[in-house]
Amino acid sequence: MFVKVMMAVPAAAETLQDALVKAYQTNPQLNAERARQRGTDENVPQALSGYRPQIVASLGAGLQAVRNLLPDNTLQTATLRPWTIGVTVSQALFNGFKTANSVRAAEFQVQSGRAALRNVEQGVLLDTVTAYMNVMANNALYEAQRTNVDVLREIQATTKRRLAAGDVTPTDTAQAESRLSRGLADLNAAEVALAISKEIYKQVVGDAPTQLAAASPVDRLVPVTEPAAIETASHEHPAVVGAGFDVDVAQTSIKLAESSLLPTVSVQAGVSRSVQTDTSLTTASTDQASVLGQVNVPIYDGGMAASQTRQAKEVASQSRLVLEQVRSQSRTAVISAWVSNEGTKVALTAAESEVRAAEVALQGVRREAQGGQRTTIDVLNAQQDVTNARSRQIMAQRDRVIASYTLLSAVGRLDAQALNLDTPDYEADTHYHQVRDAWHGLRTPSGQ
Repeated sequence: MFVKVMMAVPAAAETLQDALVKAYQTNPQLNAERARQRGTDENVPQALSGYRPQIVASLGAGLQAVRNLLPDNTLQTATLRPWTIGVTVSQALFNGFKTANSVRAAEFQVQSGRAALRNVEQGVLLDTVTAYMNVMANNALYEAQRTNVDVLREIQATTKRRLAAGDVTPTDTAQAESRLSRGLADLNAAEVALAISKEIYKQVVGDAPTQLAAASPVDRLVPVTEPAAIETASHEHPAVVGAGFDVDVAQTSIKLAESSLLPTVSVQAGVSRSVQTDTSLTTASTDQASVLGQVNVPIYDGGMAASQTRQAKEVASQSRLVLEQVRSQSRTAVISAWVSNEGTKVALTAAESEVRAAEVALQGVRREAQGGQRTTIDVLNAQQDVTNARSRQIMAQRDRVIASYTLLSAVGRLDAQALNLDTPDYEADTHYHQVRDAWHGLRTPSGQ
């Protein structure tokens, strides 16, 4: 059973859920990854543009000087002012399935990018949990060390009084002073660690921590058995999912490379008007309209397309091997996280028992010291044992919570929806559908 022994905080204290919501909404790393994904979404409309016509308008104007020498040696000169305006429409009818495969590859890239975004989200949320628990643990350690210093000062004062009364020797006083100096050094180290953890918290969450409420593990969200956790991670972890889509991208890239070996068919239509005016203001104009069909059959390109096809096949082989590697890494991560999580349960139970036993021992040593059966060093040692036990209990609590969230991340379920965070989910699919079939427009859906 998880017992919350960290510092008591007021009812309005910030909870771990609150910190996770802030990080989910404002973390720069996560928002940057979302922007990257929105950029990846644009690959699809770019690929779809291959299905659409290309329209080009042209306008040309200038001056043209003409000198003609006639047979009778008469020189004839003129200055012409020609201009031309026209519109050309081109439409690809068949390009070796290049457009279709480009669209398919772009869609797989979007899916891979979404998995990468989920992976970054997991990392940010886990960093938030770690930062939160470090602040709580370091704060509790600081308070424990401060309490220890107060007790050591009391012991030192008592020892000095007993020295004046002749009950102890100067050695006892020196031992008390030595332990107090060590306690002050430990208190300073705890204060430094607390300041550093607060700054890291601010970096991850966005706000400096104030009063933090105790947090609990999330074992309820993890599969109940280790094999089930491994199986879940092999299908749900975003790193594995993303690597699977990378394989699909690589496979489609092979077909893209092979499309260069196939014929292409296109049609082009155009209208234009050419006007020419000379110095005598005589104007001559020519109107043209045309529709042309064109078929290109590649015969030999110097081996470029063949090399690109072989290259794409090797990249596909690499991506399949990377997928197997990621699956293996995911399995190892789950097993490690599972063992660590189970280990923290044992460590926390042992730490709680150690604290209870150390406190009982300290009370007994103090009573015996008052009766002359124990020395000052015995009391100091017992006090140090209590402080060390409390420190280990605080760290065991921290490790217990972090380990449970680490296991949830290894499984692939550390996200806003699973944690039931009080914030709207970031729907990557929304932006994708906003831009997928956009034919024009320079502004992003957000108005940039």
